[in-house]
Amino acid sequence: MRPKSRPSSVSSLFARAAQTTLARPAVLSGRGVHGDRPARVTLLPAAANSGVAFSVGGAELRADWRGVDATQMRTRLSSGEASVSTVEHLLAALAGLGLDNALVLVEGDEVPAMDGSAQAFVEAIDEAGVVALAAPRACLRVVKPVRVSQGAAWAAFIPAARGLSLDVEIAFEGPIGRQRRRLALTPQSFRAELARARSFGFLRDAERLWRAGLALGATLENTVVLDGETVLNPQGLRYADECLRHKMLDVVGDLALAGAPIVGAFRSFRGGHGLNMALLEAAMQAGALARAEAAEASERPMLQPSP
Repeated sequence: MRPKSRPSSVSSLFARAAQTTLARPAVLSGRGVHGDRPARVTLLPAAANSGVAFSVGGAELRADWRGVDATQMRTRLSSGEASVSTVEHLLAALAGLGLDNALVLVEGDEVPAMDGSAQAFVEAIDEAGVVALAAPRACLRVVKPVRVSQGAAWAAFIPAARGLSLDVEIAFEGPIGRQRRRLALTPQSFRAELARARSFGFLRDAERLWRAGLALGATLENTVVLDGETVLNPQGLRYADECLRHKMLDVVGDLALAGAPIVGAFRSFRGGHGLNMALLEAAMQAGALARAEAAEASERPMLQPSP
């Protein structure tokens, strides 16, 4: 279906009830943070009702929770012999900016790490531009509470009248400690509060992760590395709670695998990719997410971003 408008800003299009896609292709290249191999993605416009899909070696992998086959330190999609790892930051940028349809051509088996945040993807989308399509946007409304637990960690969906609100709490030893933040997801709040938050890890875990084939490409250029009480990155943190904000960024990317914007409240304690996926699966199986057109479910924020 052809675009019905000229390229516009994602902020102005997000509030519309129409679906969106990219106006032009965008290309990003780098290395994979886990495989440490060259990685390149080309973001292409896609027709209405296409959703987001990854093309890997001729196979198409839809951005769908049912295609997730690994959640340790990243979210990986697979279909048959084809797979693509570390999709969460790119998906977060697409979802956070309100992009409904895109085809992602992947060269390699991993999305490039860039600087460990979603900022490079946001900038690429801005450069490409966004257009509205002649088709209504759908959403998934949380119609009943659902909660999943893994030990002391848990995540939940709660019905809410408008928009998607996030309430995320983390607890780590050392300088991170226990932190909590609330956010109403809009393109503006995503840009200002989440997009620049980088992946983080602990130096003590490095050898264990390397043995598992993970974090082989992690450097101080794409990861915040903590050693005891010390942040090893020369420039330090971008925010005092950068690690918490990155967890929220991951939530946005993982929830994009629902296939449509979620209208409701998300809450988690000590969450991660595995817990996010467990919650999506539980919500789908319990019928807790009901499909509706955006015109029937206002996407204005219910909460204001925390100071």
